[in-house]
Amino acid sequence: MKAVVFESFQETPRIQTVADPSPEPHGVVVQVEASGVCRSDWHAWMGHDADIVLPHVPGHELAGIVVAAGKDVTRWQPGDRVTVPFVSGCGACLECHAGHQQVCHHQAQPGFTRWGSYAEYTRLPQADLNLVALPDSMEFATAAGLGCRFATAFRAVVDQGRVSGGQWVCVYGCGGVGLSAIMIAHALGAQVVAVDIDDDKLALAEALGASASVNANECSDVVDAVRDLTRGGAHVSLDALGSHTTCSNSILSLRTRGKHVQVGLLAGDQHSPALPMHKVIADELEILGSHGMQAHRYGAMLDMVRYGRLAPSRLVGTRIGLDDAPSALMNMEAFTGVGATVITSFR
Repeated sequence: MKAVVFESFQETPRIQTVADPSPEPHGVVVQVEASGVCRSDWHAWMGHDADIVLPHVPGHELAGIVVAAGKDVTRWQPGDRVTVPFVSGCGACLECHAGHQQVCHHQAQPGFTRWGSYAEYTRLPQADLNLVALPDSMEFATAAGLGCRFATAFRAVVDQGRVSGGQWVCVYGCGGVGLSAIMIAHALGAQVVAVDIDDDKLALAEALGASASVNANECSDVVDAVRDLTRGGAHVSLDALGSHTTCSNSILSLRTRGKHVQVGLLAGDQHSPALPMHKVIADELEILGSHGMQAHRYGAMLDMVRYGRLAPSRLVGTRIGLDDAPSALMNMEAFTGVGATVITSFR
């Protein structure tokens, strides 16, 4: 099969012909029909993830068709349209038994702990536990985002942030995760403030439901602006980018007893930010992490899509071919483009 492979961190990935995968007894092989290009893939290519063994095929936001199933798989067969959370649970650890596969102690991650979806085919483990069936009406480019950015945002807003109607929500960073979070919070009846440095992304954020937006490059004090717009601070604030500045500003944007949810990956030289803990203590704030979403929670999200409450298709931006993926990956840190870049041509 054709695949994007990098043999050294931070060096140009190449299109190579590599061996086709075969399914594990408990797993499947999926013909990839769409794969998102995510900033987490860029972190992998930069060498920020200690689990990556070279040479490596990136890609963790995927949707496609099952083409082979292992002998122990009971729920899936060739021809099924599927996606998968970017964290696959082992099914045996304490967290998996408690239903928390997103923090499995022995998790598998396509594009990180194993080869991913910048390829014609990829193999996925523990299929009966981790795969999610796709509605026939959903195109693969839309479904790819469900594996990471949209599902991650759903859990961050709904399960971790526990956002409800009438609350103020602030979202720092209007990339794929941030825009997803804005759409989801708006659907729940919240008032949303979007923060970014790109006017086009802020315009899309408002089109997706943000009540107000703040351009951090054109504002003398972002936190003051957010606190003014939210009449004293947000009930819930999300850092959907992942930097020292956005993490700290998100916390400082909260009202008393508010919740900060860290969604954006803090890696490399950003991994240990200084936090305003004086405010966390004095205002009894909550600091929460959010790491993907379990397969068994997808039903609630897909129901909201099915009944028109959510429209993840609006987040699909540029569609590219596999040959264009190396340059798209390397340029992720430039934050160019609006909406999600999705690989939709592999052959």
